[in-house]
Amino acid sequence: MIHYIKGDATNPQTPGKKLIVHVCNDIGAWGAGFVLALSRLWSAPEQFYRAMRLCDRRLGKIQPVQVTDDITVVNMIAQHGIMDHNLKGVIDVDARPAIRYQALGVCMTQVRELALQHSATIHMPRIGCGLAGGKWNEVEKILEETCPDVFIFVYDYEPKTNKV
Repeated sequence: MIHYIKGDATNPQTPGKKLIVHVCNDIGAWGAGFVLALSRLWSAPEQFYRAMRLCDRRLGKIQPVQVTDDITVVNMIAQHGIMDHNLKGVIDVDARPAIRYQALGVCMTQVRELALQHSATIHMPRIGCGLAGGKWNEVEKILEETCPDVFIFVYDYEPKTNKV
Protein backbone atom coordinates (compact mmCIF):
# COMPACT_ATOMS: atom_id res chain seq x y z
CA MET A 1 0.00 0.00 0.00
CA ILE A 2 2.57 2.53 -1.15
CA HIS A 3 1.37 6.05 -1.92
CA TYR A 4 3.64 8.59 -3.62
CA ILE A 5 3.14 12.25 -2.79
CA LYS A 6 4.97 15.51 -3.27
CA GLY A 7 5.89 17.18 -0.02
CA ASP A 8 8.16 16.93 2.97
CA ALA A 9 8.56 13.62 4.81
CA THR A 10 9.31 15.52 8.03
CA ASN A 11 5.79 16.96 7.86
CA PRO A 12 3.51 13.90 7.40
CA GLN A 13 0.09 14.72 5.97
CA THR A 14 -2.14 12.04 7.51
CA PRO A 15 -4.18 11.97 10.70
CA GLY A 16 -3.27 9.65 13.57
CA LYS A 17 0.01 8.11 14.64
CA LYS A 18 2.90 8.36 12.21
CA LEU A 19 6.29 6.70 11.88
CA ILE A 20 8.93 8.65 9.94
CA VAL A 21 11.54 6.11 8.87
CA HIS A 22 14.99 6.70 7.44
CA VAL A 23 18.23 4.81 6.88
CA CYS A 24 21.23 5.30 9.16
CA ASN A 25 24.73 3.91 8.80
CA ASP A 26 26.47 1.50 11.16
CA ILE A 27 29.50 3.69 11.89
CA GLY A 28 27.93 6.56 13.83
CA ALA A 29 28.08 9.22 11.11
CA TRP A 30 25.14 11.66 11.16
CA GLY A 31 25.41 14.87 9.22
CA ALA A 32 24.27 14.63 5.60
CA GLY A 33 21.08 13.98 3.70
CA PHE A 34 17.64 13.54 5.27
CA VAL A 35 19.02 13.49 8.82
CA LEU A 36 19.79 17.20 8.53
CA ALA A 37 16.09 17.94 7.99
CA LEU A 38 15.21 15.75 10.98
CA SER A 39 17.79 17.46 13.19
CA ARG A 40 16.46 20.91 12.27
CA LEU A 41 13.09 19.90 13.74
CA TRP A 42 13.97 17.53 16.58
CA SER A 43 17.23 16.89 18.41
CA ALA A 44 16.25 13.54 19.95
CA PRO A 45 16.70 11.23 16.91
CA GLU A 46 20.32 12.36 16.48
CA GLN A 47 21.01 12.29 20.22
CA PHE A 48 19.65 8.75 20.59
CA TYR A 49 21.55 7.55 17.49
CA ARG A 50 24.83 9.04 18.65
CA ALA A 51 24.31 7.54 22.12
CA MET A 52 24.02 4.00 20.66
CA ARG A 53 26.97 1.83 21.52
CA LEU A 54 28.82 0.47 18.50
CA CYS A 55 27.71 -3.06 19.36
CA ASP A 56 24.07 -1.87 19.27
CA ARG A 57 24.52 -0.12 15.92
CA ARG A 58 24.30 -3.34 13.95
CA LEU A 59 22.72 -3.78 10.55
CA GLY A 60 19.03 -4.66 10.91
CA LYS A 61 18.46 -2.78 14.18
CA ILE A 62 15.85 -0.08 14.58
CA GLN A 63 15.65 2.72 17.11
CA PRO A 64 12.21 4.34 17.53
CA VAL A 65 12.37 7.86 18.98
CA GLN A 66 9.10 9.60 19.84
CA VAL A 67 9.33 13.29 18.92
CA THR A 68 5.70 14.46 19.32
CA ASP A 69 2.49 12.94 20.63
CA ASP A 70 1.74 11.46 17.22
CA ILE A 71 5.14 11.23 15.46
CA THR A 72 7.92 8.71 16.07
CA VAL A 73 11.14 8.86 14.07
CA VAL A 74 12.62 5.43 13.42
CA ASN A 75 16.37 5.26 12.91
CA MET A 76 17.01 2.12 10.84
CA ILE A 77 20.55 0.73 10.64
CA ALA A 78 20.58 -0.47 7.03
CA GLN A 79 23.68 1.18 5.60
CA HIS A 80 27.22 -0.15 5.94
CA GLY A 81 29.79 2.61 6.09
CA ILE A 82 29.39 5.71 3.98
CA MET A 83 29.88 6.58 0.34
CA ASP A 84 32.37 9.22 -0.69
CA HIS A 85 30.44 11.06 -3.39
CA ASN A 86 33.38 13.36 -4.16
CA LEU A 87 35.39 10.35 -5.26
CA LYS A 88 32.31 8.71 -6.83
CA GLY A 89 33.18 5.61 -4.88
CA VAL A 90 32.30 3.68 -1.79
CA ILE A 91 34.25 3.57 1.43
CA ASP A 92 33.94 -0.18 1.72
CA VAL A 93 36.24 -3.04 0.82
CA ASP A 94 33.81 -4.73 -1.54
CA ALA A 95 32.90 -1.52 -3.45
CA ARG A 96 29.14 -2.08 -3.17
CA PRO A 97 26.67 0.73 -2.51
CA ALA A 98 26.41 1.42 1.21
CA ILE A 99 22.74 0.34 1.45
CA ARG A 100 22.26 -3.22 2.67
CA TYR A 101 18.97 -4.45 1.26
CA GLN A 102 18.75 -7.49 3.54
CA ALA A 103 19.20 -5.26 6.61
CA LEU A 104 16.56 -2.89 5.24
CA GLY A 105 14.14 -5.82 4.97
CA VAL A 106 14.84 -6.80 8.58
CA CYS A 107 14.31 -3.20 9.69
CA MET A 108 11.08 -2.79 7.74
CA THR A 109 9.68 -6.02 9.20
CA GLN A 110 10.19 -4.51 12.66
CA VAL A 111 8.73 -1.18 11.53
CA ARG A 112 5.64 -3.02 10.24
CA GLU A 113 5.13 -4.58 13.68
CA LEU A 114 5.52 -1.18 15.32
CA ALA A 115 3.02 0.37 12.89
CA LEU A 116 0.48 -2.38 13.53
CA GLN A 117 0.91 -2.13 17.32
CA HIS A 118 0.24 1.61 17.26
CA SER A 119 -2.17 1.80 14.32
CA ALA A 120 0.34 4.08 12.63
CA THR A 121 1.13 5.00 9.05
CA ILE A 122 4.69 4.96 7.69
CA HIS A 123 6.27 8.04 6.08
CA MET A 124 9.63 8.35 4.34
CA PRO A 125 11.70 9.94 1.63
CA ARG A 126 13.04 7.47 -0.97
CA ILE A 127 15.07 5.72 1.71
CA GLY A 128 18.44 4.23 0.89
CA CYS A 129 18.57 5.82 -2.57
CA GLY A 130 20.42 9.03 -1.86
CA LEU A 131 23.69 8.93 0.03
CA ALA A 132 23.46 5.14 0.52
CA GLY A 133 23.49 4.59 -3.26
CA GLY A 134 20.54 2.21 -3.50
CA LYS A 135 18.09 1.67 -6.33
CA TRP A 136 14.45 2.57 -5.72
CA ASN A 137 13.06 -0.49 -7.53
CA GLU A 138 14.91 -2.70 -5.02
CA VAL A 139 13.73 -0.67 -2.02
CA GLU A 140 10.15 -0.58 -3.32
CA LYS A 141 10.16 -4.37 -3.65
CA ILE A 142 11.30 -4.71 -0.02
CA LEU A 143 8.55 -2.35 1.15
CA GLU A 144 5.89 -4.29 -0.75
CA GLU A 145 7.12 -7.63 0.64
CA THR A 146 7.55 -6.57 4.27
CA CYS A 147 4.62 -4.16 4.72
CA PRO A 148 1.72 -5.33 2.53
CA ASP A 149 -0.88 -4.39 5.13
CA VAL A 150 0.38 -0.97 6.26
CA PHE A 151 -0.08 2.40 4.57
CA ILE A 152 3.27 3.77 3.40
CA PHE A 153 3.68 7.32 2.15
CA VAL A 154 6.78 8.07 0.08
CA TYR A 155 7.54 11.77 -0.24
CA ASP A 156 9.26 13.31 -3.22
CA TYR A 157 10.54 16.49 -1.65
CA GLU A 158 8.75 19.65 -2.57
CA PRO A 159 9.41 22.62 -0.33
CA LYS A 160 6.53 24.71 0.91
CA THR A 161 6.01 27.84 -1.09
CA ASN A 162 4.23 30.96 0.01
CA LYS A 163 2.10 31.75 -3.00
CA VAL A 164 0.43 35.13 -3.07
